[in-house]
Amino acid sequence: MNAISVVIPALNEQETIEQVIALAKHHPAVEEVIVVDDKSMDATVRSAREAGARVITSTRLGKGPSMKEGMLAASHEVIAFLDADICTYASDTIQRLTDPIVKGDADFVKSYFTRQAGRVTELVAKPLLHILYPGFPHFEQPLSGMVAGKRSILSQCTFEDGYGVDIGLLIDMHNMGARIAEVNIGHIENRLQPLEKLSRMSLEVARTLINKAPQTPARNLETFENIKVIREQMEFALREDVKQFKKVAVFDMDNTILRKSFIHTVSKKFGFNKELIDIVTRYDNPFTRTKHIAKLMRGLRVNELWEVVDSIPVTDNLTSLVSALKSKGYITGIISDSYDCVTNHIKNKFGFDFTLANELEFSDSKATGEVKIPSFFLNHDQSICKHMYCKLNALLHILQNYGVSLKNSIVIGDGENDICSVRHSGIGISFCATHPMLDALADYTIKEPDFRLLEPILCN
Repeated sequence: MNAISVVIPALNEQETIEQVIALAKHHPAVEEVIVVDDKSMDATVRSAREAGARVITSTRLGKGPSMKEGMLAASHEVIAFLDADICTYASDTIQRLTDPIVKGDADFVKSYFTRQAGRVTELVAKPLLHILYPGFPHFEQPLSGMVAGKRSILSQCTFEDGYGVDIGLLIDMHNMGARIAEVNIGHIENRLQPLEKLSRMSLEVARTLINKAPQTPARNLETFENIKVIREQMEFALREDVKQFKKVAVFDMDNTILRKSFIHTVSKKFGFNKELIDIVTRYDNPFTRTKHIAKLMRGLRVNELWEVVDSIPVTDNLTSLVSALKSKGYITGIISDSYDCVTNHIKNKFGFDFTLANELEFSDSKATGEVKIPSFFLNHDQSICKHMYCKLNALLHILQNYGVSLKNSIVIGDGENDICSVRHSGIGISFCATHPMLDALADYTIKEPDFRLLEPILCN
C-alpha cells in the first residue's frame, strides 16, 4: 500500500482542526499528517499537536506558501491536501482523493462536492476560464482546495501566494499534461465567508487566471482589470485569551534549547563556514552582522533549514520541562537573535507558546538573502538598557502583550546577548554559560546540559 502524506494549511482553526486530523489519520495508508500553521493567534497549534499532527509554521502568510511548504516537508510521493475548516468530510475522503493516484490512473486529483454556496466559482472562475482558456476541460469545482497529487509533479508547479493557488495548480497540471481526475467527496459544510473575503478571493482568482493566460491580447485584459472588487483584506478577528497567564518563562535557542549553534551548523553543512567566521570577526555592529550572515543563506530552501534544526541535539528533558511549566501556569517562549523560521519550527515541535526572532525573507520557499530585524529588538524610550539592539527589549515587548510584569518573568540563557535579560528578569538563569559574565549576574547557575536540573527552581 502506498504511503500517504496529508497536508492541512490552517489559520485560526482551533474549532475544527482536531476533527480534520482525526479524519486524515483514519485512513490506514496515511503515515503523516502535517499542519502548516499560518501564524494562528488561537489554539490551533496546540490542538493540532495534541491530535498527533506534525506542525510547521509557514514562512509567508497565505494558503499558497503553506501548501508548498507542506509539500516540501512531506515524506511521501502521494500527498493529499485538506482544508482545515471543514467539519463534514466523509469518512473515506482521503481514499476518494488518493485512489486514482495509488491505482496509477491519475497524477493529480481535484475534488468536487455539494455545498451551501460557491459564488466565486460561478461568478468569476468559470466565466474567466471559458474566455481565457478555450477548450479547457470542464471541472465542477475548479477552486476546490481538497486535492491530491504526486510530490514529484507538484514540485514543478507554481503555488500562488493567495486564493489563486487552487486554480493555479489546476492550470499548471493541465499545461504539463498531467493526468487529472475529478472525484466527488460528498457534501461539505464550512463557514460562509464575509463579503470582503469573497471580494479578495475574486480578485486573486481573477489575477491568477489572467496572469497564466497564454498570449492574451492586451485589449482583452482591460475587461478583467475593470472588475470591481473590494480590496480590503480581512483583519484577524481572533485574539488569544491570555488573562489567565501570570508568569512567563523565556528560553534562548542556541546552546540552550539546542546543544549547538544553528548558524554554525548550517554553515558547515552548506560550505560557508569560512565566510561566516570572517563576518563574525569583522563586524561588531549587530545589524550589519545579521544582514551579512543572512546573505550567506541565499537560495536555501526552508525545508533544508528545518532539516538542519532537526539534526541538532536538544537539551535533555526539554519536553518534560515545558510540560511542567505549563502545568504551573507559565506561558513559554523563545527569544533568539536567530531566525523565526527556525524558532517557529522548534516552537511547534516542542509546544512553546511564542517565539520572537529575526525574520528571514523567503520567496518561493527559498531564502532571498535578506532579513528583517523586528522593531521589538530595538532601543526605545522605555528601554532599560542602552544597547541599540537587545533581547531585553523583546522580552519587555512580549510581557506587555501578555500583561505580565517583569518580576514575573524567568529567562534561561547562555551567552553575552542574554546578559541584560537574565540580569533584569524576575529569575535569571545561566545555563551552561558560554560567557563568564552571565554566571556572575544570574540568580541561578546550571553547568550540566539537562533541563531536569531546572525543574526544582522553575516549578517551585
